[in-house]
Amino acid sequence: MSTKRSIRELKASDALRRRGISGLGARMRRLAAHERRWMTSLGLWLARRTDGVGGADVAVGYARAQAPTAYGLIFVFVVETVGVSFMLAEYPVAHLLMLFLDLYTVCLVVGLHAAAVTRPHVVGPGGLRVRRGAALDLWIPLERIASARYDLRIPDANKSQDGVLEVAIASQTSITVELVRPVITLSFWGTPREVHTVRCHADEPRAAVAAINRLLPIDG
Repeated sequence: MSTKRSIRELKASDALRRRGISGLGARMRRLAAHERRWMTSLGLWLARRTDGVGGADVAVGYARAQAPTAYGLIFVFVVETVGVSFMLAEYPVAHLLMLFLDLYTVCLVVGLHAAAVTRPHVVGPGGLRVRRGAALDLWIPLERIASARYDLRIPDANKSQDGVLEVAIASQTSITVELVRPVITLSFWGTPREVHTVRCHADEPRAAVAAINRLLPIDG
């Protein structure tokens, strides 16, 4: 990602922080954008491609930990789809309605996992891009990163720390990134939030930390 793009995104984030995002229309647009992202990810997955990884970038995967759960859910929903179809065969309207909902659910679960596979974290010359499938895409410029370290944690879902963003996969994070200055992140519905610490997960966390630290200036 270019420096110009990062500056544009920071300006946009600061503007969002000042005015916030509210209203049903804005929420529906964000939901539609989320739907587009996971649907696009299905195509990328089939084509064995990734999103937003340039030639000088390092892709940092994080989907491995959630794969067993994702595939288990897909199997359960496929079995349910077949079973419900047989049960409602004599009720055409109900059969078509439930078939649509069940197929959508299967596609959604596959698409969300595909998004996690095809939208990895990205370490590049300009900074760090932290992602969680189709739901989160946070750009952290290199100059805002103070340190990155391997730090295996199991976050408490009932507790949240001020200024700390936890991007857990399979209920765990393995990398902690401390920032010199905070960045703005948006919730799923667009609520802006300032964070000074980002915790995320990677399939190979130590290699990811090494890739980030190679780009940081050496003190002294």
